[in-house]
Amino acid sequence: MKLLEGKVALITGASRGIGKGVAEAFARSGANVAFTYLSSVEKGEALEKELAAHGIKAKGYRSDASDFKAAEELVTAVCTDFGTVDILVNNAGITRDTLLMRMSEQQWDEVIHANLKSVFNLTKAIQRPMLKQRKGSIINMSSVVGVKGNPGQSNYAASKAGIIGFTKSVALELGSRNIRSNAIAPGFIETEMTAALDPKVVQSWKDSIPLKRGGTVEDVANLAIFLASDLSGYITGQVINVCGGMLT
Repeated sequence: MKLLEGKVALITGASRGIGKGVAEAFARSGANVAFTYLSSVEKGEALEKELAAHGIKAKGYRSDASDFKAAEELVTAVCTDFGTVDILVNNAGITRDTLLMRMSEQQWDEVIHANLKSVFNLTKAIQRPMLKQRKGSIINMSSVVGVKGNPGQSNYAASKAGIIGFTKSVALELGSRNIRSNAIAPGFIETEMTAALDPKVVQSWKDSIPLKRGGTVEDVANLAIFLASDLSGYITGQVINVCGGMLT
C-alpha cells in the first residue's frame, strides 16, 4: 500500500520548485492532490495533467493564499470537489531580498503577506474540515533562514521564523483533536531559481555544507511524505531541517 493512498492533500504554490516536487511525490504515494498557483497558469494546467497520470484525482486552483477570503473559498471548493482535506502543505512564498537599509515598506509587507499571512489564512480555513473528522496533518514550509537569519533577507527570515512560532502554537491548540502541525526548514535546495545563480557562488555554498551538495526537491518531498503519513502519527510541533547538516 502506498503511504498516502486515499488521502486528500492541498498544497499551495505548487506550480514549480519545492511545491511541485511535493505534489508529484504525493501523487506517486497515492494521495489525491489539490494544489494552487497564482501567475503560472500554463504550468499549473500542465501539472494537473501530470499528476492525474499517476491514477489519482488532481485539480489545480488559481488562488492567492495571502488573501483571507480567497483562502476560505479555496478550502470550501476543495472540500466540495474532493470530499475533505487530510493534509495541508503551506508552501506558497516569495522573496524580496535586499539589505534592511534599502528595504522598502512594500518589500517588507509583500513578503510577510505572501509567506506568513498565507499560512494563517489556509490553516484557519482548514480547521473546520479537520476538526470535523478529528484528524489532519498540517505541514508548513519554513527555512533554515528562519532559524539562523541571513543578511539581506530580514523580511524573509522574519516571515519564516514567524511560521515556526505559528506551527508550534497550532500544534498545542489542535493536538487534542488529533491534528498535527509540523514545519520543514529547507536549506540550500537546487531549483529553477538557484539554476540562474553564478556557478562559483553555488559551488562555494555546496563546499560549506557537510554533505557537500545542494539538496533536491525530492529531499524535501520525502520528509513531507513522512509528516503527511500515519508513520509520523506521534510527531507534532516540530521543526525539521533539510539542510545537509548546514546548521549542525
